[in-house]
Amino acid sequence: MRFLFLIALIPVYISLAFYFGPSLQSSKLSALLRAVASNIRAQATSKALFSSSNNMNTTSSKIIPRRSEERGHADHGWLKTFHTFSFASYQTSAHEKFGTLRVINEDRVAPRTGFGTHSHREFEIFSYVVAGELEHQDSMGNTEVLKRGDLQLTSAGTGISHSEKAHGSKEVHFLQIWSLPSKSRLPPKYFTRHFTDAEKQDKWVTVVAPVEAEGVHADQREGEGPAPVNSPLALHATLLSQGKTLSQAVNGPKGYIHVVQTSGYNPGAASGATVKVTAGEGAEEVLKEGDGAYLLIGDGKDIKVENIGNKVAEILLFDLE
Repeated sequence: MRFLFLIALIPVYISLAFYFGPSLQSSKLSALLRAVASNIRAQATSKALFSSSNNMNTTSSKIIPRRSEERGHADHGWLKTFHTFSFASYQTSAHEKFGTLRVINEDRVAPRTGFGTHSHREFEIFSYVVAGELEHQDSMGNTEVLKRGDLQLTSAGTGISHSEKAHGSKEVHFLQIWSLPSKSRLPPKYFTRHFTDAEKQDKWVTVVAPVEAEGVHADQREGEGPAPVNSPLALHATLLSQGKTLSQAVNGPKGYIHVVQTSGYNPGAASGATVKVTAGEGAEEVLKEGDGAYLLIGDGKDIKVENIGNKVAEILLFDLE
């Protein structure tokens, strides 16, 4: 009903524009129409996700795009951030969470600024560093400077306090990702892992995996292999060269893919590296930097990602239950 209501409002906005004069027509009308269109797309996405998640036995696959410019966005001066899901002042019922995936924030923090000491509990929190250096300190006694290729995972459990700041004279660009734990009241833990660009070049590398998964060393603060997460979630990363194609099985009933905004801060329509994502027969979507997509493809099916642009694409792929 809300979907139909939003459509019905379009003539009202147009009538108001003509009533109040040319200045509104030229400036505010386009903004109003963009807002209505965004709301309609959000409701359509919410409806599609709800329908598909309640009918996961279907043989058809779906790719539902989450466009970069439609994410939540804020420019605080010291922090430029995009929110894939509801976060802080950005709230939308169409994008609350997906499986256990609750937060994907793409953050750029100005030099020598950052998030002061604050607390978390009952979340698995990981940071994927794209560029610059991220200084981490927490109530467990961990102090560390993370660089490109580093992945830090904090299992907040019963509660921790930490700070995250840009270290040095350059901006830090990183993705802050939260997932919901499978068990409550776990003891807090901290892990770091490092993955080189060479390791990720035209290959999928699993950087996060469930604690019980093969090859995960949940007893090692630093070590080889994926960081251990207390959620039914795996995260794969790649640097995909021009003209290259990769396939990856998604073992859960759904997934999420995100193209990192490596060409620079861009609050407008996505540009830069361009990939084509294919799932099953007939499900296909083109994504650019900052874009993401919900993947509804069924257990064990492959997705294929092809770089059809002229730049290397940094891509994150979540495998979700």
